Amino acid sequence: MDKNKKKKTIGITIGVHKRTPSAKNSSNSANPKSLPKEEKNSSKNSVEISKEIDINSIKAQNQAPPLSESAQKIPSSRSTTSKAASLENAKSNSSPISIKEPDFNKQSAQNNVQKQSSPQQNWKHEEETVELELGKGLDVGTANLISAVQDKNQQLIIKTQRNAFIDIEPDDFTRNMLTKLNVQYVVINGKMVVIGDPAFELANIFNRNTRRPMADGLISPDEMDAMPIEKLLIENLLGPVQEPGEICYFSIPAEPIDADFNVVYHRGVFEGLLGKLGYTAKPIVEGHAVVFAELAEEEFTGIGISCGGGMFNICVAFKTIPALSFSTARGGDWIDKNVGRALGIKASKATAIKEKGVDIRNPKNREEEAVAIYYRELIRYTLNNIKKRFESSSDMPSFPNAIDIVFAGGTSLIGGFIDVVQDEFEKIKFPLEVKNIRRAEDPLHSVAKGCLVAAMADYS
Repeated sequence: MDKNKKKKTIGITIGVHKRTPSAKNSSNSANPKSLPKEEKNSSKNSVEISKEIDINSIKAQNQAPPLSESAQKIPSSRSTTSKAASLENAKSNSSPISIKEPDFNKQSAQNNVQKQSSPQQNWKHEEETVELELGKGLDVGTANLISAVQDKNQQLIIKTQRNAFIDIEPDDFTRNMLTKLNVQYVVINGKMVVIGDPAFELANIFNRNTRRPMADGLISPDEMDAMPIEKLLIENLLGPVQEPGEICYFSIPAEPIDADFNVVYHRGVFEGLLGKLGYTAKPIVEGHAVVFAELAEEEFTGIGISCGGGMFNICVAFKTIPALSFSTARGGDWIDKNVGRALGIKASKATAIKEKGVDIRNPKNREEEAVAIYYRELIRYTLNNIKKRFESSSDMPSFPNAIDIVFAGGTSLIGGFIDVVQDEFEKIKFPLEVKNIRRAEDPLHSVAKGCLVAAMADYS
């Protein structure tokens, strides 16, 4: 592999992917408004004191929980052009996108990581001081909601919030406790409801499971309060439209091959929700978004896999065009539930164990061993299902060269993930020649960035 080959992208350059020795180490952009690589800033979540309010009168920009925010400053580079009108045309089986290679700065943005506190301000105030480019991306995940926008100074702004809530009986003691802890809440049907990241923390304090607006990658039919809460979180993440009908690409799961789920209703619900907020909503399959975000150097050819809380989404693409998309109905939540059962604890506790820094190659105690066992089983299950789907498909493309497989999503963040993937991959006879198996440089935000790439390409 040529280590000096320049990386290409469309719509937006979203970072330098720092890879293993077998991977490529440089980045290009290719888009009428191309952007160079990013410089990441990360921050912790902050929460503000809330008053008791009614769900029907709340305005999300003033009352929804504050959000964790990471902003990546992007230095300048020479822009390039794309011969395709938009990614939407590509997805409609139009000609693949032709890309020119620009000059670029080879210095890795990862060398300049800075941390700062999240500003104690709501979105409305931020919108008055930050002018944004047209087009937004939204990753609608079972575990997290993530938005991606870009400002006029070529700065990428990522906002993340847990897609969860917990209800608490309204009494003076609890109300005072939440106020002292600076935890924000809303009132729904006479109950105090804490939403987002604080809900997860309170669930562990009270030894309860959080409630989820989504389950198994789709809108949960068991949560009647789900959509008002989802609207609050999304409105705060995205903010107001820059112009009527601003384009927002949002992620959806592909049809699962191992479960009887229908994504039509799920897609329609979020199209309607975003439409009510003034956006022109366009769905994109999660795996396809990973291709846009992570496979620019390979001319958007290869396999993108989004490892989510409810599902694993797989997309096989050739020159931006999705040849095959499907999902498997197991994800991070499946691990949490089974670890919880094995250890006799709540799923929320299992999630906390999983996220505290486990390395599944080298578990150090019984709890970590349970996580490692179910992670390996999930990876084995996913790879075997991908192999079977490829072997049974009549519309698989014939790739002229070996391809990359890129994993993204929150479930891929755990230590040792790619090593276990490679271990299990070597045990199966994969029907395609694979050059490299790697994890995205920024796995949690990859889908949201891919959605933003698609949105900005529509405007270019």
